[in-house]
Amino acid sequence: MLTLSLIKDNTEQVIRGLEKKHFKEAKEAIESVLATDKRRREAQQKMDATKAESNQLSKQIGMLMKEGKREEANDIKNKVGELKAAEKNLKDEMETAEKELTTLLCQIPNIPYDEVPEGSAAEDNHVVKSNLCECKEGDTVGNWSVAPENGEAKLPHWELAKKYNLIDFDLGVKITGAGFPVYVGKGARLQRALINFFLDEARKSGYTELMPPTVVNAASGYGTGQLPDKEGQMYHCEEDDFYLIPTAEVPVTNIYRDVIIDEKDLPIKNCAYTECFRREAGSYGKDVRGLNRLHEFSKIEIVRIDTPEHSKESHKEMLEHVEGLLKKLELPYRILLLCGGDQSFTSAICYDFEVYSEAQKRWLEVSSVSNFDTYQANRLKCRYRRADNKKIELCHTLNGSALALPRIVAAIIENNQTPEGIRVPKALVPYCGFEMLNEKPF
Repeated sequence: MLTLSLIKDNTEQVIRGLEKKHFKEAKEAIESVLATDKRRREAQQKMDATKAESNQLSKQIGMLMKEGKREEANDIKNKVGELKAAEKNLKDEMETAEKELTTLLCQIPNIPYDEVPEGSAAEDNHVVKSNLCECKEGDTVGNWSVAPENGEAKLPHWELAKKYNLIDFDLGVKITGAGFPVYVGKGARLQRALINFFLDEARKSGYTELMPPTVVNAASGYGTGQLPDKEGQMYHCEEDDFYLIPTAEVPVTNIYRDVIIDEKDLPIKNCAYTECFRREAGSYGKDVRGLNRLHEFSKIEIVRIDTPEHSKESHKEMLEHVEGLLKKLELPYRILLLCGGDQSFTSAICYDFEVYSEAQKRWLEVSSVSNFDTYQANRLKCRYRRADNKKIELCHTLNGSALALPRIVAAIIENNQTPEGIRVPKALVPYCGFEMLNEKPF
């Protein structure tokens, strides 16, 4: 969440940032925060003054008793009792205001960096790079088209998956429901190959591999900002009040909740493979067919904890890492700088990577790489101790998909069709043990 000091010291800047993110009633929300904080501070000041007066009077009671002034001592005792009651009421008032303040702050999204473009929807995102054609920085998605033409029509991945017995969508429906596919034979081996390839590439880039839980408590959900913003998108185990993770970002970043890190140990670089679970409430139509949008999927996440001074460099390195993966997989891709209105609740700046679906003639998002500034760290109380003056400050947190598998699999299958089967990218052959996906159904 935004820090109170940022809101108080840069009120107009924060309001402009929230308006850039198309947060409704930005001014009213900030005014509510400031008014609640004022009420909290006034209650605390009165409580402190009452407590000081009570302590001062209490010291007089013993002296008066020694002097035999019992009546005066009893009068002061009664006065102290009244002050203690008033102090308790003020404490309750202060704690109520504190809870209200935290609730208000949790409902306010992060503010975007200055370089984030204006815009209200995906059509306003800026294409900053593509390996398909030349484009100039600042081009928007809405007026920039790059559909490659390779002659004959291509089959979509759900037809290819059935043709070569790679993925059984119907069996997944039988076992669980729509959005839970069963990978079969070489399709399952391709999944495992991609997981190992992505993890190996992350380790080569200096990331420490972790294997975290895929179930987290509510505190972890609040720490990274999934709660209270995205409850409806998460699977909830009500009896235990646990949540199935939507991404490894949640458990990995929460490792550093309530932790103070020495500056010399930053940046921290972690990676993790997990299954991810998303309810995707309200999703329907052609955009969710096949692997386009699943309720359970595999993903490798890279997470960094860094200093404010170095986090932009870390973000750049993460973007280069993800781009390197797509190059090695020989996939057509583009990189988008998201506009303010299309950013997530918690991000300060976000770049999306999309691969081109040859058969569907559309772009598929496969990664979001975000810098959250101090927004998550403030909720997590993730801090570091500066080496120069030992001052304790909030860290910056960053994460990105490297990569999400379903749409990568879809793109590999659709973009590598040959008369003999589906060609496996060279980088994956050592992991797969085969060069073609061409098994026939049972």
